[in-house]
Amino acid sequence: MKLNIGTIKDQKEGFKAFIPNPFPPKEGFNFNAQILKKNNEATRLLGKLDGITKLLPDSDFFLLMYLRKDAASSSQIEGTMATMVDAIEAEVKASTNIPEDVDDILHYIKALNYGIERVTSDNFPFILRFIRELHKQLIKGARVTHFSNPGEFRKSQNWIQGTRPDNARFVPPPVKEMQRALDDLEIFVNTEDTTPTVIKAGLIHSQFETIHPFLDGNGRTGRMIITFYLWKEGYLEKPVLFLSSYFKKHQKLYHEKLAGYHDGEVDEWIEFFLDGVIEIATEAISIVDKITKLREKDMIKIQKLSKRASESAAMILPKLYGQPIVNVSTIHEWTGFTRAGAQQVIDRFIRMGILSPKDKDIKYGQSYIYNEYIKIFSD
Repeated sequence: MKLNIGTIKDQKEGFKAFIPNPFPPKEGFNFNAQILKKNNEATRLLGKLDGITKLLPDSDFFLLMYLRKDAASSSQIEGTMATMVDAIEAEVKASTNIPEDVDDILHYIKALNYGIERVTSDNFPFILRFIRELHKQLIKGARVTHFSNPGEFRKSQNWIQGTRPDNARFVPPPVKEMQRALDDLEIFVNTEDTTPTVIKAGLIHSQFETIHPFLDGNGRTGRMIITFYLWKEGYLEKPVLFLSSYFKKHQKLYHEKLAGYHDGEVDEWIEFFLDGVIEIATEAISIVDKITKLREKDMIKIQKLSKRASESAAMILPKLYGQPIVNVSTIHEWTGFTRAGAQQVIDRFIRMGILSPKDKDIKYGQSYIYNEYIKIFSD
């Protein structure tokens, strides 16, 4: 299906810009049987993921790790070199040797957490104001803002690649057309229609990226919107489906499919998007299974300790699911033990094969990592 999403038009300033047509198209969407079959599979797997996640006694920690994973992948798409492990270390201040651009990931996590709290506490409607608020949390005070007006839609022309609009790869709509297109998108998000929900999440993302309403941070904001929309629609009890690692894995194809969407290749984009939902939901289901087995294995180790040692270890192990890189100060804060007592606990976890020194060359200020757990999310 090739749809006329918009038209490239000459602008009086001497460049060509994309002018979106009214959205959704009057003729609607008519997806083929193959895409509808993939949508059914994606929807089934989302339901399975939602169900299995509820069985995790520490589902909030699972969500926290996925937030970090998505934040790292989404930021890396935009050129950030820092990793999920860097972000975990930065959160606990476990190292002074942390890349400067980890700030991008931390701001992304901040924005995701803000969105979760906003939607949960206020039952906040999915409107343009919410998107602006997400963007503000993502950009305000960030390492590099590029004069991006946090939380404000642009009031000037932007472009993608190139040094100016007349040599850019793609020029989004001028401000007037941008605002009209955003209004259309807001109505589409909040109108019940026959478009399957998972497919609709993909259309919302591609249309948002086409409009490109911010001076900076469009990609990261647009990728957050996918998860929040599916969560808002009740497809997930908690926002545990994050597609950024899939988009990062297929980064070139991701940009190609979005560019094709501008040209009306809607089917190709949606098929790519659904493949991502299927892949990431399947991966997340597998991760839940691996976490369950790892917990059982490590709890058996703890149960073999003396009563007193077992009690303190059982108190600490669940916290490692949320903070899998620790130092003596972390354990001291969690338990109230003296620093010597905290170090004894860490040494015990090392002997059990749960923790290991993160950098064996460091004598002082050592960090310790729950490697087997982090590896589940990194594979």
